[in-house]
Amino acid sequence: MYRQLDGAGQPQPPRRLGHRPGKDVVFDYVITTPGYPRHVEGRQAVAELYRPYGDTFVLDRCHDLAVHHDPSTGVVVLEYASQGRVVPTGAPYANRYISVLTIADRKVRRWRDYLDPVAVFDAVGWPSH
Repeated sequence: MYRQLDGAGQPQPPRRLGHRPGKDVVFDYVITTPGYPRHVEGRQAVAELYRPYGDTFVLDRCHDLAVHHDPSTGVVVLEYASQGRVVPTGAPYANRYISVLTIADRKVRRWRDYLDPVAVFDAVGWPSH
């Protein structure tokens, strides 16, 4: 799973299959939530973005991974799901993702991420009903 979990259930930068983000990796969050950055450049900036993730969500598992790889272009498409909980309320959280990676020289150079924002809204209770 590219979104690995550390001991606290927080996503970590991708490291599987021998590929990790290059120093100058570009992350684009194509379908995301309001207030979340659409574009992040650099491995350190991505790490900083995910640092407070565990204050909102803890992921218990990532599953249903499907990997589609075109070695001639270096493009990898990941389809996967996660399950966990919202930290402040304990409410369940589940989402599905598609990530499109471009790999060159065994480094992830670009990562485009798509998630279901409605799943995030439902989990955190926004808007309030």
